[in-house]
Amino acid sequence: MERILIIDDDVGLCELLTEYLTADGFYVEAVHDGEAGLEKANDAGSYNLIVLDVMLPTINGFEVLHRFRSMTGPPVIMLSARGEEVDRIVGLEIGADDYLAKPFNPRELVARIRAILRRIKQEKRETATPPAFERLQVGDVEIHPGTRQAFHHGKKVELTSVEFSLLETLLRNAGQPVLREELIRSVLGRFPHPFDRSIDVHVSKLRKKLGHKIGDVERIRTIRSSGYLYALIDPP
Repeated sequence: MERILIIDDDVGLCELLTEYLTADGFYVEAVHDGEAGLEKANDAGSYNLIVLDVMLPTINGFEVLHRFRSMTGPPVIMLSARGEEVDRIVGLEIGADDYLAKPFNPRELVARIRAILRRIKQEKRETATPPAFERLQVGDVEIHPGTRQAFHHGKKVELTSVEFSLLETLLRNAGQPVLREELIRSVLGRFPHPFDRSIDVHVSKLRKKLGHKIGDVERIRTIRSSGYLYALIDPP
């Protein structure tokens, strides 16, 4: 049974979500302040996914995520009561896998949880049976899909699960534009929603970690109203 931790000070919402998730076959625990949430989250092996609210007593959700992301842990969906774009961007920048603005339909949260867990399972299957010694290199970046490791100029780059999947998709299509909708489906494992900018934030994080340019060429070019294109450059 997959275990979900909810960190939210809205007791009524926690009870509602617990009811929905339990009916869907999940085991759910809920805590209602940042300190307790951080203590629970630190026991990373106990949970398959964490649902984390931004506005919390004692320690806010951003700080909980920041401290929690100093370790390897399960995926995190952030909840934002205000639904402000800045909250969503900050959460994704810190390391959240997805976000959802309040108020929301509990079915939407369940769908996003299932999409993330499906993606994680698929990644584990691919890692368990990787193509022998597969290496993919474009320009100054090399990735090893079997071990999900990435290197920039030969030095290992720490990427989140979402960032690695995004980079792999872009590299496999280097020199060709990839639609945002396709990236959302293949990388985030869900259908695109209007005004959803989560994939754009993950692209921004990749640019920061790998550098915006390869020589004089823009590494990941935005194709207006379409998607992104990774520059096709021969290895040095």
